[in-house]
Amino acid sequence: MTANPRSRRVTGNAGETAAVKFLERLGYEILGRQYYFNHGEIDIVARDAGELVFVEVKTRRSERFGRAEETVTPKKQELLRRTAEGYVAEKNCINSSCRFDVVAVQVHDGKAEITHFKNAF
Repeated sequence: MTANPRSRRVTGNAGETAAVKFLERLGYEILGRQYYFNHGEIDIVARDAGELVFVEVKTRRSERFGRAEETVTPKKQELLRRTAEGYVAEKNCINSSCRFDVVAVQVHDGKAEITHFKNAF
């Protein structure tokens, strides 16, 4: 039995909100959320110490199908790269240094456990 898409979206949005709060506590400046380009989406776009950071957030309620960060496959990474290229071109920040972070949010008993993978790929 799979969770319905609405339930997954609610979980995903809650995970993104937790990730934003976490990153802000680390000093990241959040530039935007849910940036779409072609068929890709970047969950969070931020700036950290002058570097443009594209953040993929993965949220899980259980580890039944693996850890959240394990779902950022090479195929997903390539889609994120292409989407980030669209952002850079659209916002005219071609000379900016960029990186990709992954924030894994594991929800246990209503509490979020966050693992941050800086410069993940």
